[in-house]
Amino acid sequence: MFAIIKTGGKQINVEVGQEYFIEKLQGNPEDKIVFDQVLMIDGTVGNPIIKGASVHGIIIKQDKAKKIVVFKYKPKKNSKTKYGHRQPYTKVKITDILLSGKPTAKAKTTENKTTTKATTSKTTKSEQTETTKKVTNNKVVKAPTKVAATKKATTGEKKVVNKEPSTVKKAKVNSPTKKVAKK
Repeated sequence: MFAIIKTGGKQINVEVGQEYFIEKLQGNPEDKIVFDQVLMIDGTVGNPIIKGASVHGIIIKQDKAKKIVVFKYKPKKNSKTKYGHRQPYTKVKITDILLSGKPTAKAKTTENKTTTKATTSKTTKSEQTETTKKVTNNKVVKAPTKVAATKKATTGEKKVVNKEPSTVKKAKVNSPTKKVAKK
């Protein structure tokens, strides 16, 4: 059983009984915490979140990560800067994943549900393809309408293309290519 939660500007894939490092949250060790922005639980996808779903956890510790050294150097400018940074984090252990306020069912019952869903989805796919075929047979398919620029043909004719691709008209144009004899 897994869930995808949103916390600290990140999306985290969590499972019951696992410990995760997340961005700093308010609270003390041994405090209970509830994540209510659940994006997905075992294939149930929210839009964008699942209403009523929540993930419960316990804060294990509040700490800072290892120090990273930030060193900035600009050549030929006599500019050097060195400083460190320790990112604060919260270590959380996930205790329960709830879908609509109720504890999720055991693994055995979820396996039975998934097999029944798979068999029903096969029948619905075949029905969907039949309905799409019917729709395409009744539907008149037209080519996309585009406005084309006028082009000069080599014979002195100009092609005028309307918005409809099936109607193309030819019009005679006075050709400026007549040569005048020099005296």
